[in-house]
Amino acid sequence: MKPAPFEYHAPPSAAEAVDLLARFDEGAKLIAGGQSLIPMLALRLATFDHLVDVGRINELRGLERRDGALWIGAGTTEAAVEKDDQVAKDVPLLARATPLIGHFQIRNRGTVGGSIAHADPAAEYPAVALALDADMEAVSPKGRRVIAARDFFDGLWSTSLNADELLTGVSFPVWRGRCGFAVEEFTRRHGDFAVAGAVVALEMDEEEKVKRCAIGLIGLGSTPLRAWEVESELRGRSMGEINPFDMGRAAVDGLDSVPADLHGSAEYRRRVGAEMVARAWRTAAREATTGA
Repeated sequence: MKPAPFEYHAPPSAAEAVDLLARFDEGAKLIAGGQSLIPMLALRLATFDHLVDVGRINELRGLERRDGALWIGAGTTEAAVEKDDQVAKDVPLLARATPLIGHFQIRNRGTVGGSIAHADPAAEYPAVALALDADMEAVSPKGRRVIAARDFFDGLWSTSLNADELLTGVSFPVWRGRCGFAVEEFTRRHGDFAVAGAVVALEMDEEEKVKRCAIGLIGLGSTPLRAWEVESELRGRSMGEINPFDMGRAAVDGLDSVPADLHGSAEYRRRVGAEMVARAWRTAAREATTGA
């Protein structure tokens, strides 16, 4: 099939892009890499009168350290993130999640902002952003605002961005100290969206107790999720006291909106999710303990 007719716009700046969004309101849709939107348009699962292409706006690309965080422009491609040594050093969880996104052809076109704004609960970047308490920077004709990750994802493929707002960048806090990071997911084939997955960030103190931790869940709800209660229970506990299997089960037991489809029932996804949490925790704990 072919997309329904639309008018194409390629503004040279973020300011002009948001002016177009404000002018056309709900009739406009942003496009950057197009790896999610183009198939939906081609199948006519979505139709828009205007497409606003922000993929050529230079101010939306790049990365830099800002106030203890690594800012990554929304237009930065996933392939650029994957190859960048600074990302690997400052935000290892993001670097380790990136190779799991589709295939290299997709990562060559897909963008950080596109993945996060698309808000697919089975995608890696939204889960990483939520787990690391990232800040989303958006601009509209009214000015700029910062949205915390926990307030950003508000439904299936839905965010708290207003119709006239453009995501310009994401700031990922940089963790320092005795830290470990891991991403685990189960897919039918390499490059598929995860049936279930988990991302874990962990910092230990000098007594080998959990100083802080973050557990993000992939594919287990209508939005990316965090195991907030489990994280709270783990803080201050010694590593030897923690049973990863029990902790993994606790992370998913309270979930009441786990999806079910031809790839698996809700109960199956819970079991897989619990195992992914346990595996990610073991890997992150090993890295925090031994540095490898």
